Amino acid sequence: MNKTALYAGSFDPFTNGHLDILRRAVKLFDKVIITVAVNNKKKSVFNGDERVELIRDTIKDYDWYEMVEIEQFTGLLINFARQKNVNTLLRGIRQLSDFEYEFRMALTNRRLAPDIDTVFLMPDEQLTFISATIVKEVAEWGGDLSSFVPDNVAVALRKKFENK
Repeated sequence: MNKTALYAGSFDPFTNGHLDILRRAVKLFDKVIITVAVNNKKKSVFNGDERVELIRDTIKDYDWYEMVEIEQFTGLLINFARQKNVNTLLRGIRQLSDFEYEFRMALTNRRLAPDIDTVFLMPDEQLTFISATIVKEVAEWGGDLSSFVPDNVAVALRKKFENK
């Protein structure tokens, strides 16, 4: 049986925590579709196309690269999952506050689509403090991003914040 999971998020930016979750996921699933959520009502550092390219560039040299697809979506995740014929959503949880939010989302998705399950994965404990908000603040103030994001993402963040 071919098992595919959707790993959804804004990935603005794609962090070392996201990468760690993805590394774990490719060990559990035959294929992982990273779904970059695009919400034009939210102010993002990177647009959807830039986020897709940064993720693709980050993972291109891993031996599991072929197991991963990267796409953008807008709307309800369960609709995208159905479109892709996927019945597993993958979510990363860093801390208890994440669990509370993600648990509510998983229950909502289950109510809307009982045939779609949510699987939670935790990153390495050294990465649990990383959030996109923290990363953007460090980048804005010119801090060292090396322990927060992959090198290519750090370069892109520095360029974005130099222009602001």
